[in-house]
Amino acid sequence: MTSEHRGDYEELVDEISELLGAPATLENRDFELIAFGAYDSEGDLDPSALDPVRTRSILTRRSTAAVRAWFEGFGITRATGPVRIPPTPEAGVYRGRICLPVRHRGVVHGYVWLLDDDPGPGEPRLDAAMRVTARIGALLADEAQHGADLSRELRAVLTAEPGWQSDMAIAELRTALGSRADGPHTVVCVAPWPSADPDDAPSVRTMPGATALCTLPWGATAQCLALLIRLRSPDVLTPATTAAGRLLERARGGSGAWSAAARGAGGSGPGGNTTGGTDGSSTGTAGAAGTASGTGTASGTGTASGTGTASRAGTASRAGTASRAGAAGPAAGVATPRSGLTDLVTAWAEASAAARAALAEARFGPVAQWASIGPFRLLTALPPEVAHDPVARTLLTPVHHELARTAEVYLDCAGQAARAAAELGIHRQTLYYRLSRIEKLTGLDLDDGEDRLLLHMALKAHRL
Repeated sequence: MTSEHRGDYEELVDEISELLGAPATLENRDFELIAFGAYDSEGDLDPSALDPVRTRSILTRRSTAAVRAWFEGFGITRATGPVRIPPTPEAGVYRGRICLPVRHRGVVHGYVWLLDDDPGPGEPRLDAAMRVTARIGALLADEAQHGADLSRELRAVLTAEPGWQSDMAIAELRTALGSRADGPHTVVCVAPWPSADPDDAPSVRTMPGATALCTLPWGATAQCLALLIRLRSPDVLTPATTAAGRLLERARGGSGAWSAAARGAGGSGPGGNTTGGTDGSSTGTAGAAGTASGTGTASGTGTASGTGTASRAGTASRAGTASRAGAAGPAAGVATPRSGLTDLVTAWAEASAAARAALAEARFGPVAQWASIGPFRLLTALPPEVAHDPVARTLLTPVHHELARTAEVYLDCAGQAARAAAELGIHRQTLYYRLSRIEKLTGLDLDDGEDRLLLHMALKAHRL
């Protein structure tokens, strides 16, 4: 919270306390304490009159994830008026609550909490208190707008040269975010994004946890959107995946602007394996992605086994083809959560790599998490000249499209001929004939594990 509004929040919460004759607290939508209203009532302020939940909230300035989930179960995130919550001793809530949702233009920005007595305040006083929450909502929305307007600062962090330039950019972003710079964060990448102007994404600025956003080049002619999300917990990515889903809906809406951006980016992904900087230069999208575990080939996604009927084989083939096709539009990637801002460049590399994987293979998307993209964590880190291995050059020409598909399905099925033939919808002898042709075109021995790995990586990297 900025010091600019601290006094305003306290005065408005005091006003609600006086209106309702009870001490009030103001929390943001992440259940972090913002202000505690002063109210001259010895009984209400006696700590023995409070329950463990309220005491912890005041002393630690935040609530636990379990407490938040319990209160949200009463519909406070959707409510537009006061919500009465009964006492529940087994949950540590010994006294009932009145929750006043703090909204601005339909978006919830926080909650005012009061202990509820019998009979408690009537409707006229509650209506007056809700009018005060509208003023609080305008202040919180203004503060959120200020935080989400940090396009320049975030872009500077994601494009700065390593060393002192990066350190200065991170320090500037940390100063601008204030207390919101602490705690777990993640980064979301949406690509391609229809516009180079982040103001074309006004809904982003009111998303829970959104603290900064910017656009960056994606390939030669398109843009992608980078969004910094503050998380409640490093183990809960829901705010990030929800934001990614909403952004994808927006990118796919309207007159199909995303499709033009996708065509400009070279179809299903960025031009080459690079993400451009603001000066038009290119840097590896996953060059700083840290260590990645697992070096095995991509696991199979086909569910058909045995020979089956022709119709079932055809269905399996279509399903397998769909799983290997790119996402039908923009895709989003979500990085592994991290504490603080120091590793934002690494997080961005992960998010953009996950978006590229989702664009390459629909089974990862449309919202892919870095932890879920398997071998693509390694493939997205390869520079273009290495990713396009010459061993598969002839196989990947248009005239051999069906052979390339056969090779990929066979390798996805872990070299199991029956599974591969069923998914492709062909006889096993036809599969063996195609495999022999593939070996002649590539010079590889598909009975050799390392040769299989090389070809599998080359085929997957081609999708990127």
